[in-house]
Amino acid sequence: MSDSSAARDARDGETVVAFAVPEMDCPSCAGKVESSLDKVEGVLDSDPQPTTGKLTVTYDPARTDVDALVAAVENAGYEVADRPDSEDDHGHSHDTDGESVWTSTRAMKTWASGVFVALGFLFEFFLHANNVAVAEVLGTEVLVADAFFLAGIVVGGQAIVRGGYYSARNLNLDIDLLMSVAIIGAVAASVAFGERLYFEAATLAFLFSVSELLERYSMDRARNSLEELMELSPDEATVRRDGEETTIPVEDVEVGDVVVVRPGEKIPMDGAVVAGESAVNQAPITGESVPVDKVGGDEVYAGTINEEGYLEVEVTAESTENTLSRIVEMVEDAQANQTEREQFVERFASYYTPLVVTAGILVGTVPPLLLGGAWPTWILRGLTLFVLACPCAFVISTPVSVVSGVTSAAKNGVLVKGGNHLEAMGEVDAVALDKTGTLTKGELTVTDVVPLNGNSEDDVLRCARGLEARSEHPIGDAIVSEAAERDVQARDVTDFESVTGKGVTADLAGERHYAGKPGYFENLGFDLSHVHATTDGGVVTQKSRNLCERNDCLDLLEDVVPRLQSEGKTVVLVGTDEELEGVIAVADEVRPEAAAAIRRLRELGVERTVMLTGDNERTARAIAEQVGVDDFRAELLPEQKVEAVEELTDEFDAVAMVGDGVNDAPALATATVGVAMGAAGTDTALETADIALMGDDLTRLPYLYDLSNRANGVIRQNVWTSLGAKAVLAAGVPLGFVPIWVAVLVGDAGMTTAVTANAMRLSRVKPDLGE
Repeated sequence: MSDSSAARDARDGETVVAFAVPEMDCPSCAGKVESSLDKVEGVLDSDPQPTTGKLTVTYDPARTDVDALVAAVENAGYEVADRPDSEDDHGHSHDTDGESVWTSTRAMKTWASGVFVALGFLFEFFLHANNVAVAEVLGTEVLVADAFFLAGIVVGGQAIVRGGYYSARNLNLDIDLLMSVAIIGAVAASVAFGERLYFEAATLAFLFSVSELLERYSMDRARNSLEELMELSPDEATVRRDGEETTIPVEDVEVGDVVVVRPGEKIPMDGAVVAGESAVNQAPITGESVPVDKVGGDEVYAGTINEEGYLEVEVTAESTENTLSRIVEMVEDAQANQTEREQFVERFASYYTPLVVTAGILVGTVPPLLLGGAWPTWILRGLTLFVLACPCAFVISTPVSVVSGVTSAAKNGVLVKGGNHLEAMGEVDAVALDKTGTLTKGELTVTDVVPLNGNSEDDVLRCARGLEARSEHPIGDAIVSEAAERDVQARDVTDFESVTGKGVTADLAGERHYAGKPGYFENLGFDLSHVHATTDGGVVTQKSRNLCERNDCLDLLEDVVPRLQSEGKTVVLVGTDEELEGVIAVADEVRPEAAAAIRRLRELGVERTVMLTGDNERTARAIAEQVGVDDFRAELLPEQKVEAVEELTDEFDAVAMVGDGVNDAPALATATVGVAMGAAGTDTALETADIALMGDDLTRLPYLYDLSNRANGVIRQNVWTSLGAKAVLAAGVPLGFVPIWVAVLVGDAGMTTAVTANAMRLSRVKPDLGE
């Protein structure tokens, strides 16, 4: 658990604590815990989560304390394995003994019960001559087989009856109470009517215990995927303090400390590289398949792996506030946001259980009373309906699918902040995407350098770097970066001046130079429509004398500039008072995976993709054609993006908006599902969006849509299969077609295992890295 290491303040006068209750692994278990806590004065709210084994309680510290809360959980019949004030707690939930489900105390009693049932079966059906009376109870003989069955009931039924006791004590009509009634009822009927139902009671105790073990094992499989996330971060860190290296628990590392990370080690904390360089495997956080090179000043995340070099990292966030901790906490909290199907299931279950219990009572009493039926036969059938009355598999079918889907997404670089968002994403018909930072990289780069008048590309960049070095415009930054990468040095600059909205001017080595939009040069008196092409490939421009023949002329305004602009590029001219020296094109580079991602979305069933941007229409059209979206809207202000999303929601049932999570926040909030790009380490994106793609990788978008679609399919399969199985079994009980052992083995253990295994299939859905 991300926040189990300490209590944290909620609102004034309230405190929130988290506990690990690993045996709380079913909805009925959670109901008992919640009912018990409701009786504690000072408890304001409780949130038991059986799929994670986590219990969060909000309480008034002036009226109760942690000891009272733990006592309430234990009064519900469950052990608290991890409490917030325990000395050995380091922020992770854990089982105190770490034993396997199959070798636990409950399992040992179950196997012993099975041996007794087998021996009883042997004497009952094969060793008839040796199946003699060994005792008499209320005038009814107890045979050897019966004695073995009773031993099986006592050994295997202890935990069941104990759970039933706590259920009755907390007025909770759950599976433990119903099974206890069925077991005790079968034994009582055997004594009262002289009809030996010991075999049925023993079989019920043994098989239900097996089903409980299967359910716990299945739930552990679901929990393990979340545990894998928690265990990504190491427990210890090597810190350099006062010139010495010390290994300490990560909880003791402070912001500002420098941690040392050697090759092959996990990075223990979020921070910035202050020394060394290395390739870091960020797959656990962002899902990126290729390690990312890290040098001084670069950001790194807890839980990522230092592949080869030596790194020193200055810590920027505490262990409980780093990116990994926030991911784990949001994944844990995701199931609190119930899907529509989950809400339907809970509403249905609230009617189903009382209805089937009533039917069980009627089946067990009406035929003997009114139709002359045999009491033992009909009581057994009524008890069998009791066994089917608790829809465990039905209720667990949705949350276990949500946990599987959400944790699978997190391990592949996608953070889904609630099961409702996972469900909604699978229903999306249209996807709106921001351009800058989403379909493009969000970083301007130089794409073309066209030298004129005999200049080389380096000559053009040398002048441009000198002019743009003092500019604070992103276009100027891109030109300076390109020149630096080519190792082109700037010329000496004096008398620099920025002309707002047009360009810049300065003296380079005593000569006046200009850089800016084509219109800026037209205002300077250049005729850009007649440019003479020379034999050596250079181009001579005439400022005021247009002496060239048209068939030998290059038209910048009608040819070069429009062509570059049609490709979504911004054009910058560079020159002096007398001549143009060259043309530089700058663009926000399209992500290489963007077109494949859009194509894959269409293949998966998305009806329309729309690009929303504040850029001019020419640039927007060029990018839209490159990536293959169905439509685009250009020159949009933030509020106009909201209007565009609203128009889409009027046309389609569900719309997803993909943006950077900051300036697109209004549109993200308006869409059915808001998806933030590149959210690793970005608080705003994590808080704003419903879903966050942790890395700048658009292949995660079709993966998310595919996963959500499959999750919805799995949930539907689980809900209707489990409900159908219960219905068929319940209908067959009064007709005598369903013995009690079938009700347990198929209706409870079988379906619980089946829906969990089906949900686990979602962990096999992977991003298509070949997109």
